[in-house]
Amino acid sequence: MNKQSIYGLTFDRLSSWLLEHGHKKGRAQQVWDWLYRRRVTDFSDMVDVNEDCINVLKEHFAIQTLQEHTKQESADGTIKFLFTLSDGNLIETVLMRHKYGLSVCVTTQVGCNIGCSFCASGLLKKDRDLSSGEIVEQIMNVQLHFDQVGKGERVSHIVVMGIGEPFDNFDNMVDFLEIVKDQKGLEIGPRHITVSTSGLADKIYEFADLKLQVNLAISLHAPNNELRTRIMKINRAIPLEKLMSAIDYYVEKSNRRITLEYILLRDVNDQKEHALELAQLIGDRRAYVNLIPYNPVDEHSQYQRSEEETVLAFYDTLKKNGINCGIRIEHGTDIDAACGQLRSKQIKEGQS
Repeated sequence: MNKQSIYGLTFDRLSSWLLEHGHKKGRAQQVWDWLYRRRVTDFSDMVDVNEDCINVLKEHFAIQTLQEHTKQESADGTIKFLFTLSDGNLIETVLMRHKYGLSVCVTTQVGCNIGCSFCASGLLKKDRDLSSGEIVEQIMNVQLHFDQVGKGERVSHIVVMGIGEPFDNFDNMVDFLEIVKDQKGLEIGPRHITVSTSGLADKIYEFADLKLQVNLAISLHAPNNELRTRIMKINRAIPLEKLMSAIDYYVEKSNRRITLEYILLRDVNDQKEHALELAQLIGDRRAYVNLIPYNPVDEHSQYQRSEEETVLAFYDTLKKNGINCGIRIEHGTDIDAACGQLRSKQIKEGQS
């Protein structure tokens, strides 16, 4: 029977668990420090922790449940990791280098059921949710990579935008956020963390009420219901009216601006009339539009990348209509940049 990852415990839960198993609550700080500050990979290396405590931890938990399957490094420094989970499933994690720091994009599910028609992640249906420990462990594995390189670099930013819909794995995702934000551990500031959702309105309300102060991004990709339903089937259940109401609640409750992700698809959603309609939809909301050049996927050959002049014209139209926006800088275009591509390629090779 596979042991659960110890990285799935928040500090408070670790403290309570140790207390329940006959150990002083203060042991939690020692264990936490070894896990997140000294980053040991074996409980036996926690040399100042009581032996009985070490043994009970070994009995119930594992430190490493992910194994590196493949690692690809781009010319721009982006690294894509393919990890094997304890049940044999594969997930992707991507490290991106920015001027402001090192950002890791984590996966929250094995596969995805949202079914966006342009997305490589959804090519394989959801098999299961990841545990909070499996999500945290992605960060720890990337940080261990840096530790081994020996340049003193550390993960400074997190984007929850990998395979899966984070709000469809809500409780584990929230525990993950609490763990990586903890000031006694990795200490990644909430404003350095962005969670992306395709628009599960009820969870946006719930997320707003938690007041976690992390950034929220919405995968919008269309300015009207007809077009959004055509490319994102979730819009049938949660049309733009419901989504925008949830966004308004989030902005009011958190006093934070929202990021709207908009992938530009040639001759589908990238024309001037779409930009004007998008500007009208946003109105005077506190929003930032992140325009994303499309990464073509073989299985979705009906979509192509917008021409550069079209992208610039779309950007210019939004700007002229008072919308705060930018064009995303691409990372790792030479190593299967679209999320989900590396995983699906490995699975295909295994089936051939």
